[in-house]
Amino acid sequence: MTTTLPAYDDVVARYEPVIGLETHVELGTNTKMFCACPTDFGGEPNTRVCPVCLGLPGSLPVANKAAIEATIRIGLALNCSIASWCRFARKNYFYPDMPKNFQISQYDEPLCVDGYLDVEVNGELVRIGIERVHLEEDTGKTLHVGGSGRIHGATESLVDYNRAGIPLVEIVTKPVAGTGALAPEVARAYVTELRDVIRSLGVSDVRMEEGSLRCDVNTSLSRPGEEWGTRTETKNVNSLRSVERAVRSEMLRQAMVLDSGGRIVQETRHFHEDTGDTTSGRSKETATDYRYFPEPDLVPLAPDADWVAELKAALPELPRLHRRRLQQEWGLSDHDMQSVLNAGAVELIEATVAAGTTPAAARKWWLGELSRRANEAGVELADVGATPVQVAELQGLVDAGKLNDKLARVVLEGVVAGEGTPTEIMTNRNLEVVSDTGALTAAVDEAIAANPDIAEKVRSGKVAAAGALVGAVMKTTRGQADAKTVRELVLERLGVS
Repeated sequence: MTTTLPAYDDVVARYEPVIGLETHVELGTNTKMFCACPTDFGGEPNTRVCPVCLGLPGSLPVANKAAIEATIRIGLALNCSIASWCRFARKNYFYPDMPKNFQISQYDEPLCVDGYLDVEVNGELVRIGIERVHLEEDTGKTLHVGGSGRIHGATESLVDYNRAGIPLVEIVTKPVAGTGALAPEVARAYVTELRDVIRSLGVSDVRMEEGSLRCDVNTSLSRPGEEWGTRTETKNVNSLRSVERAVRSEMLRQAMVLDSGGRIVQETRHFHEDTGDTTSGRSKETATDYRYFPEPDLVPLAPDADWVAELKAALPELPRLHRRRLQQEWGLSDHDMQSVLNAGAVELIEATVAAGTTPAAARKWWLGELSRRANEAGVELADVGATPVQVAELQGLVDAGKLNDKLARVVLEGVVAGEGTPTEIMTNRNLEVVSDTGALTAAVDEAIAANPDIAEKVRSGKVAAAGALVGAVMKTTRGQADAKTVRELVLERLGVS
């Protein structure tokens, strides 16, 4: 069998990809799904547990109403139908990090079904069908020690049950076909939009780096006109960029296997951030392998129709519509708005405008200097070290004439370094623009005296030569003079109108 990956353009010319995404969202409730243990991220291992989430004999679960409400709100935001009656089930499977050795989940009677989410890719609207949104409990966390971090080669495994029992919503798409070469981008756009929708609801912080948003990516290939191919499931992809890379990687790998006469095995696969490749995990079980049966310790759920209607009426403006409104308010072209989206700066710019500056100024700082610093540091723009309030304050100092653009960048450097507010940094570093006309006049006279030839050129009508004298004054004042004021003083002192 050949081990050379084909070119991507060649793959999409000969095969049709079908993708599907299973996204898990940890809800931001104060307590776990079936007990009163806190859900805060972090903490010493096994300190946020009780008899219920440890599965001790005689303990009984009680469903978290806040988690049920959050799940219904997610379903409504995704245009789903909300079940008038549903129930929990026991999903029996060997879970080394689930102490009772089964997971309370939902099987054939989920809380939300048959919805959709529209996403924009290259200016085109793509509708992603939602198969189901159901509620379950999260597992604990297993740490494999003494190897590569995976169970193979490890000398021992440690289990932390703090996360076991945290409310977890699983959102499963219908198969997404017909996207062709854009399949990887569609997958990323969907998870990005889904994250924004959930964040707008305020039900989860959806931080992929902390595991509160996790994605399993299903991919299959088939030749045009043939039945869909066998799918693989790439587990726990933990960044938006990696969602796109995982789909692309699997498309290339599967095409290589099929081109060599091999067959695709239905299995789970692991995505490797360093190489962008996937490797085999285990053969994929079917639903019957999990041995579901109704949870006998929990009563069925029957959401009241009036309550559901109230929740629907209170939904916030959906992110896609919100962005369109902001684009109009900010007067941006589609291209400029896409740049804002690509930088992940929509919320930052909006918050900066709310803090008191203009959309143009906010966009300049976030997409310019701050975006450059974020890229250099390899962090998200929101984590670069400056807040919207600080950026608005910085621009306010510029608007007030206390800072010019060059000095503002120096102040921003201090903000990112954690030295304080823009005003504090400006004061402590003595960076305020020199506005004392007497001091500036003295500096101008000094520059004229030191450069008589240039001064004579200006007097003779070569006004452009004044730039050299302005530069000399700016150097003397360490860039703290207002260049426009200096130029006016130069021409005035030389008798040029």
